[in-house]
Amino acid sequence: MTGYPTTLVEALDRLPGGDARGFRFLTSEREERYYPWHALRTEAHRRAAILSATGLVKGDTVALVCPENHEFVLSFLGASVGGFVPVPIFPGATFKASDHYVDTLEHIVQAARSKVIVCHSKNLDVIAKLKERASAKDLVVLTADKDFEGVAPPFTPPVVTPDDLCFLQFTSGSTNRPKGVAIRHRNLVANTTSFLGPAGLARTPEDVGVSWLPLFHDMGLIGFVLGTLIVDLPVVLFQTSTFVRMPRLWLELITKHKGTITYAPNFAYDLLTKRVTEKDLASLDLSSLRVAGCGAEPIRARTLQDFAAKFAKCGFDAKALMPSYGMAESCLAITFHQRGTPMIVDKVDAAEMRKGRAVPSDAPDALELVSCGVPFPGHELAIVDESGKAVGERVVGQILSKGPSVNDGYFENPEATAESFKDGWLYSGDLGYRADGNVFICGRAKDLIIVNGANHYPQDIEWVVGDVEGVRRGNVVAFSVMKDGLEQLVVAAEGNSGDAARLKADIARIVSETFGLAPMHVAICPVGALPKTSSGKAQRRKSKAMWESKELEEHP
Repeated sequence: MTGYPTTLVEALDRLPGGDARGFRFLTSEREERYYPWHALRTEAHRRAAILSATGLVKGDTVALVCPENHEFVLSFLGASVGGFVPVPIFPGATFKASDHYVDTLEHIVQAARSKVIVCHSKNLDVIAKLKERASAKDLVVLTADKDFEGVAPPFTPPVVTPDDLCFLQFTSGSTNRPKGVAIRHRNLVANTTSFLGPAGLARTPEDVGVSWLPLFHDMGLIGFVLGTLIVDLPVVLFQTSTFVRMPRLWLELITKHKGTITYAPNFAYDLLTKRVTEKDLASLDLSSLRVAGCGAEPIRARTLQDFAAKFAKCGFDAKALMPSYGMAESCLAITFHQRGTPMIVDKVDAAEMRKGRAVPSDAPDALELVSCGVPFPGHELAIVDESGKAVGERVVGQILSKGPSVNDGYFENPEATAESFKDGWLYSGDLGYRADGNVFICGRAKDLIIVNGANHYPQDIEWVVGDVEGVRRGNVVAFSVMKDGLEQLVVAAEGNSGDAARLKADIARIVSETFGLAPMHVAICPVGALPKTSSGKAQRRKSKAMWESKELEEHP
């Protein structure tokens, strides 16, 4: 056989035998489990048979709420081999079965029409709470660590085609209730072969991926599990919860396994730059990394520049940095910075950006935006104004995408599909502009703050406020509200109660000095008070709704 496989199931069947290549998992207890490709394949077929014995037929969905990566991957592949449609869901193990989490879980299970849910013994209490609800009383529950043991019943896998659904990726809910992005096998193969092909990461036989990214989110799931299976790329996977406790382990595993490809959101690079000591640097070797990708949230130039400068002592090459842009609706990736080339930073006039124009500037207060590269071959990208008309060079508009990676819409949700998919184009809701062929991302169209006729991008305000001493970086939201017929700015930030008075004054001052804005209100909130999505993104609209309904907890 030549060329790429056409489905995930075909990819699994085509992976080479032997023990040299496979997935290496580090469990939450730091226990290492290695599954060469043939072991993954064998276990996937066993689990497919056991899932089928519950009464599932081809096309039925299976909810996956597994906190352990190896159990998640094995169950996902089992569902795929069986012709079933996996539905990855944030496991919520730390929520202690809170009502809010169970509400979200119930919504996804109902929206996906799942008849079976696969969990783990350690989060059965959450599933028990779900089963108390009338809508879930008939849900069949399997524990991945126990119910897949023993001899599997006879089972003949169905034929899986490129047009069959591969999985449902529920959006993280930063704007509204999660919607099920229906990814078909052909979408997965098209996107994988783009971002791991010659125009993307250009996978080589020597590559080794290292990732702590959550597998219920597209960057971790597709980037380091499904995509790597399609192109035969070994990966070391460890738990997101372990990274949160021990972020340095990420770099230690890259050092140990000579990792060549890794990815993370902006905050992770910032965290490592701050946490790793000079003494720690001596034990790290990052010279093997040829790709250190960044995506999934707004990318800050200074964050990546500081990371590159600090870890140059460990052999890190700044040209490994690869800013990227993507959406679940396009499977994963839409644009990639050209690998092996210096990161491109565009300095633009702040006042002109508020008018929607990216005018180059060398002024001290110029905004710095990072290029996320160009679209993949066979894919198109357009930037349009509110009427849908294409805008010119360096003019901000909404980003549209088209191509084989883009899915057909949301699972059994025609209203949401009609809103985001028009005439073959995916309307991203993201704002950006083009300069010299490169795409620069500004923010979300609906999150734009317009005060006195000037546009302000909330992440710019949030980044500046995040630098204020005493504010928990990454735990800031800026949004606008209407008061007396005018749009006004509200900034909410997490900090200690003893610092509240000073933080309010410092934040108001820095926002005024930097943006010429006087916040109507500055809220200093306890740690953990600001809502985030399951993938760690700020929920601006939910924060706004909580503030307006006086549900947002604030220090006096």
